[in-house]
Amino acid sequence: MGDEGGAPVPSPQQARAQASAITSGKAVQDTEVSPTAQLRKLFDRPRLSPGQRRIAQYLIEHIAEAAFLSITDLADRVGVSQPSVTRFASAVGFSGYPALREKLQSITLGTRAGGAAEEIRGNELQAAVDAEIENLENLRRDFADTDRVIETGRRLSASTPLTVLGLRISVSLAEYFAYAARRIHPDVRLVTRGGSVAYDALLQSREAGGTWVLAFSMPRHAQETLTAVRVARSAGLKVALVTDLALGPIVDEADATFATGTGSRLVFDSYAAPGVMCAALLQAMTDADPERTQARLDEYEHVADEHHFFLRD
Repeated sequence: MGDEGGAPVPSPQQARAQASAITSGKAVQDTEVSPTAQLRKLFDRPRLSPGQRRIAQYLIEHIAEAAFLSITDLADRVGVSQPSVTRFASAVGFSGYPALREKLQSITLGTRAGGAAEEIRGNELQAAVDAEIENLENLRRDFADTDRVIETGRRLSASTPLTVLGLRISVSLAEYFAYAARRIHPDVRLVTRGGSVAYDALLQSREAGGTWVLAFSMPRHAQETLTAVRVARSAGLKVALVTDLALGPIVDEADATFATGTGSRLVFDSYAAPGVMCAALLQAMTDADPERTQARLDEYEHVADEHHFFLRD
């Protein structure tokens, strides 16, 4: 379909691709760093033991509450000994647990002081929405620096084929990403089964010239995801990871990690922030090769019109 001058009219998706390109650099007016990002940086130590990693993960996931726990309460919640908490504080650069707790309190109180007064929570469904809003606010702070997203988008765009891996509960995010990525990338391979099936797909992707895998790992984190990521690395593939984890063995295996909070107030987790993270990486891929993006979207719209894929609104 064209306008009066014969020029093609872009579809809404094409128009969004053209209008929403990510700009590089940090936003001057929004330099606040999220509490989770501050803790990830604080706890980014290569020699933390498994028990210390559990302590770090608990503090990251429960910063507002954990900042005011006694050493006894924190040890009980994590399932470690009190001396383990003391050794953890020393391992991340503090003289002891009181000094670490003071730092945690300054982080969480600083965040609260900068925002509006905490609203009175309503029912459980409203509380779940509030938790997701907080996850999105943290992600917004992380997006103040867009360079990592832009660079990863370029690398994913240049990988042909591009493999997208998501197992068990993470299948839905992987399928969404792969479905959209196929509109703008010539060869996207989706892996949603673990074991030898995943190994075959990853090895074939590398043999075909692929350089990157985008992996999703949401709770409960599957052992087979870790194994598949290790297989990808051993085959020579780089791994970009979207997860809720800031630390742990899967994160250790990734070349680029985007940690976003998941909603955990209901019986099953919700994925508002990871969904936005997917959309951001897709946007970065479209920006990486705008001519290819436009050509592929044009061709898709032509095929969609010819075969009546969609209802007329």
